[in-house]
Amino acid sequence: MTFRNEVSIVLAGEAGQGLQSIETMVAAIAKKAGFHVFATKEYMSRVRGGSNSTELRIASHPVSAYVDRIDVLLPLTKAGLDHVRERIGPSTLVIGEAALLGEPKMVDVPFSSLASGIGASLYANTIAVGLLTSMLGLGPAEGESLIAAFFEKKGEGVAQKNIQAFRVGHAKGLEHASQLTLSLRPDPGVQDRIMVNGAEAISLGALAGGCNYVCAYPMSPGTSVLTTLAEYSKTFDLVVEQVEDEIGVANMALGAWYAGARALVTTSGGGFALMGEAVSLSGGIETPLVVHLAQRPGPATGLPTRTEQADLDLAIHAGHGDFLRIVLAPGDLAEGFSLGRKAFELADRWQSPVVLLSDQYFVDSYYTTPAFDPGQGPPEQELVLPSKDYQRYRLGSPDGLSPRGLPGKGQGLVSVDSDEHDESGHITEEKGLRKAMVEKRLAKLGAVQKDIIEPSLFGPKDGKTLIVSWGSTKAVLLEALEALGHQGHEGLSLLHYSWVFPLPADTRSRLSGYSRVIVVEGNATGQFANLLEANTGLRLGDRILKYDGYQFSVEELVDRIGGIHGR
Repeated sequence: MTFRNEVSIVLAGEAGQGLQSIETMVAAIAKKAGFHVFATKEYMSRVRGGSNSTELRIASHPVSAYVDRIDVLLPLTKAGLDHVRERIGPSTLVIGEAALLGEPKMVDVPFSSLASGIGASLYANTIAVGLLTSMLGLGPAEGESLIAAFFEKKGEGVAQKNIQAFRVGHAKGLEHASQLTLSLRPDPGVQDRIMVNGAEAISLGALAGGCNYVCAYPMSPGTSVLTTLAEYSKTFDLVVEQVEDEIGVANMALGAWYAGARALVTTSGGGFALMGEAVSLSGGIETPLVVHLAQRPGPATGLPTRTEQADLDLAIHAGHGDFLRIVLAPGDLAEGFSLGRKAFELADRWQSPVVLLSDQYFVDSYYTTPAFDPGQGPPEQELVLPSKDYQRYRLGSPDGLSPRGLPGKGQGLVSVDSDEHDESGHITEEKGLRKAMVEKRLAKLGAVQKDIIEPSLFGPKDGKTLIVSWGSTKAVLLEALEALGHQGHEGLSLLHYSWVFPLPADTRSRLSGYSRVIVVEGNATGQFANLLEANTGLRLGDRILKYDGYQFSVEELVDRIGGIHGR
């Protein structure tokens, strides 16, 4: 079995069996040895049992997308094997306990008896780490120090037992090395890269944007940002609070922004639905709000641990009334960081809600990526000290903005009210003022165009077929287009949107001039395609949609795009 410059390893088994531990250790060892790494997971909504899988791509070149292909499969249960069976190809090398799996063509490794020989069945996972490391052609020294560090908190005895288990697995891997011929070459540049997941990228971006207050009610997959920032609060000046419900979460965040903090809310679709009134309150009192919305399939509870891009309409239309909402959707880890930071800058400047849309696939996937540039520090807050004649909602600015005062400072009062108000923030029902305040808020819709991040075009400017995408589909589409190019498909371009609302004023011209436009997104109705149609008047009938709870794969998009482009 030969792989040119990468190998795709899949681990499959039950929740609670330690799949993530194996993945984490192998990934860390591979990166330390100079290889690029990509990892993602899919899992059922349960703490124990079920069937889950983790994919680990190890390569000589950067990789950042999910593939269906399995080169090496390590199933820990028969159910886990069956769970990924449709992905097994003729060249897949299956490694496991024959007595447990009953698979006719496989490498039989008696993990249970080997682990028992060390002292307990739980050492089987570390044996698997040693075996995979060995079959990748890495020496034992490259992994032993990381194994020791991984288990040091559990005591010297446990650490030594796991080092012993790693050595046993490594020796067993050497016995079967001939069945796996690799031509992987380490890349010295990997050492200058970091390895983080989407939740960490967004969290680090928020910190770079000056975030100093985080509140949330746990809801997967948004919880990963909450737990990540809770860990970072040990190092950064950051308050993290778990609130009793999502309604309280959003209102507490608004209170924090009003008082001068830079607050982040993280949630998922069901939680964000409860925040609709607070989003509208943000628009009405012109107080910033940043919400990270990690999408999962709905409606209702839906599939709590799966992925989808079906909350775009919800984010765009959240809250009643007419006011500016800004919606961003990072397409890769670098954008997770930069847009995580940008969200705070935009919310502060435009005194409006900003929604950062990710999804389960994005927040749970990680890979080696160039280190993020934090810039020169957090952007300065656009706050003023109120003078005696301060008016929170002063009219007359062409962009609809009036200075946001810091309450308790200066000489004036910072009065805000959720009812319609006059320039000083006092309740009014005078129709002239009502009209003026509506127009003041709506002026931001046009003015924000100067801050819009333009979509990225990949491929020829004069291509025949334009692929349009947004959010987490970026990396998998880029790899799919590269593969299509190798297959002889010419004239394919990709236009990727990370700023998804409001759309740029020149959107129609960007989509014109192509023989065919294909919109790719992970929902059932083509929400972004519908948005593009509504804003441009164009008919975008070619759509590649996915809504089974799983992410797109490179192979799937190669087949589906190739089928449409070749017509």
